[in-house]
Amino acid sequence: MKVVILCGGQGTRLREETEFRPKPMVPIGPRPIVWHIMKYYSHFGFTDFVLCLGYKGDMIREYFRNYLFNTCDVTLSLGNASEVELHDRHSEDHWRVTLANTGEVAMTACRIKRIQRYIPKNESFLLTYGDGLSTIDINDSIASHHQSRKICTLSAVHPAGRFGALNIEENNQIIRFSEKPQYDVAYVNGGYMVCDYRMFNYLTDDPNVMLERAPMDAVVRDGELNAFRHEGFWQPMDTYQEFQYLNELWNSGAAPWKVW
Repeated sequence: MKVVILCGGQGTRLREETEFRPKPMVPIGPRPIVWHIMKYYSHFGFTDFVLCLGYKGDMIREYFRNYLFNTCDVTLSLGNASEVELHDRHSEDHWRVTLANTGEVAMTACRIKRIQRYIPKNESFLLTYGDGLSTIDINDSIASHHQSRKICTLSAVHPAGRFGALNIEENNQIIRFSEKPQYDVAYVNGGYMVCDYRMFNYLTDDPNVMLERAPMDAVVRDGELNAFRHEGFWQPMDTYQEFQYLNELWNSGAAPWKVW
């Protein structure tokens, strides 16, 4: 099952960092947050990634193109017979990363639609945002998705703030999705989704359409949105204070998402 990560937004609320780089490249400790997300998925055995690139996507391309140079000590022979010797091999040798240009300013629905060609026909896929960390059990979320037989399962988490509110019935069917409401709610959209291939039928190549608006409204209307409730750690990196908090957790050795 492929892991699709939305990496194209401009991260305007974190302008202190995103003025110079895309939000998925903002570091937590020595590595960008997208690396932490990928390491978390790989812990559950999912190592085939599709990154939906947009704003400053070239920086993400360069990071992974030069991944060995970025993560290993290197010895270079600079003579006519140049040689490169890599030391301290990393544990990501089995990762497969597709870097897909999905548009400089496209919204989320369009970005996902544009990577449809990288998802095998009728195969489910995992989907998340490139700026949030959690201790969500990926395998349990997949099991919940299969049991529900719905088109999409998203992880319902307790809010750190300002996110899409969910009304959830006893059978975990979501009956209402409100994007960034102005009131406190028990659960919000935490990303970390599981999607059937049929999800692409709800998406459009219109760059102005957000996944979290008309497409999700339609999925809810059709009774096809399932909730996987997560009571543990979940933290986005949407502001500078959240950036500092995640780095404090990492630097203190108390990062809950570090399970590898």
